[in-house]
Amino acid sequence: MTFIVGIFLGVLALVSIVIKRAYESTSVKELKKRARAGDTTAELLHRSVSYGVSLNFILWVLVCLLNAIFFVYVARSTEPWFATIIAALIIWLGFIWLPKRRASSLGIWVAAKISPVVSRVASFIHPVISKLNAIVRSYIPLHVHTGLYDEDDLIKLLNKQKQQVDNQISHSALEIAIHALGYADVLVRDVLIPRRAVKMVHEEDTTGPVLLDELHASGFSRFPVYGEEKDKITGILYLRDLVNSKATTKVKVQMKKEVLYIHEEQTLREALSAVMSTHQHLFVVVNSFEEYVGIITSEDILEQILGEQLIDESDKYEDIRAVAAREAAIDHQNLEHPLE
Repeated sequence: MTFIVGIFLGVLALVSIVIKRAYESTSVKELKKRARAGDTTAELLHRSVSYGVSLNFILWVLVCLLNAIFFVYVARSTEPWFATIIAALIIWLGFIWLPKRRASSLGIWVAAKISPVVSRVASFIHPVISKLNAIVRSYIPLHVHTGLYDEDDLIKLLNKQKQQVDNQISHSALEIAIHALGYADVLVRDVLIPRRAVKMVHEEDTTGPVLLDELHASGFSRFPVYGEEKDKITGILYLRDLVNSKATTKVKVQMKKEVLYIHEEQTLREALSAVMSTHQHLFVVVNSFEEYVGIITSEDILEQILGEQLIDESDKYEDIRAVAAREAAIDHQNLEHPLE
C-alpha cells in the first residue's frame, strides 16, 4: 500500500509539472488567434493564460505543494538511500528533462480540461497578485534579455524559425527578412555588374532602329555613354528615351548628362541611401584609382534584399555576371593558347 501511494504521489508531482509546461508552451497572442479561428482547446487555455502572473503563481504553488508532499512521504516511509534516489530521479525528470521537451498533447488536453477551474481561481486572486507584482516590480525592475546582440544573432533566430514545426511565417517572408538584415554590410564590388558585361554606347553614335535593336538585345535598359575614352563616362542613355523619340539624332543629344559615381568599397546600405536621396537608379562604380570598373543599379540592391533575381521579360541572360565570367575565361584561354 505504501508503494502504491508513493507511485500515485510521484505521478501527481510529475503531472503538475507537465500541466505547467503545457500552459507555458504557447503565447497569449497565439492562443487568442487560434481561439478566434475556432480552436476550442486554445479558447480554454486562453482563459487561464490571459491571467499571466496570477496563473504562474497558481502553477508554482501546485508544483511545489505536490512535489513537497511526495518528497516528505517518500522520506518518511522508505529508507534514506532509496528516498534520495527517488527524489533525485523526480527532480531530474520534472525540472530538467521535461522542461526541455515540447509540451505533450496529453498535457495540453489535461490543461484545457482543468482550465475553467484554474481561471476561476486566477480571477479570484488576480487583484491581489497583480498589486503585489506591481509593488515588487517598482523596487526590482524586470530586465529580460532577449539573447540578441547584433544582426547575426537575429539572422540565426530567423533561420531557426524556418525549422520550427509550428512555424506560421512563410518561407519567402523569412528569406526576405534574413537577406534584408544581411545586405547592408555587403560591398558594392561584390554585386556590381562588371565593366566587361556592361553594354556601352559612344556619344557620337547615331540613334535609330539599328542601335535600338542592338541595345534591346543586350538585356539592359540603361547604358553608360563614353566620349574619347571608355574610362570617361559622359552620360547615361535610357532605352525608353530612344523608344519614345521619333527623330534620329546623336546619342549625346538623347543621353542624360548627369552621371553619379559610387566607390566599389562602399556598402549596399550606402548605395541604397544614394538611390533614395538622388532618385537615380544607376551608378557608375569606380575603384581607388578612379577607374571605371562597372555599374550598380537599384535592381541589384533589391535583389540582395529579396534574395532572388529580378528577371525582366526583356533580359537576355539570367545572370549577366556569370556571362561576363565565362567571357573572361574564354579570353584568358585564348591569350594562353592563341594558336589553338
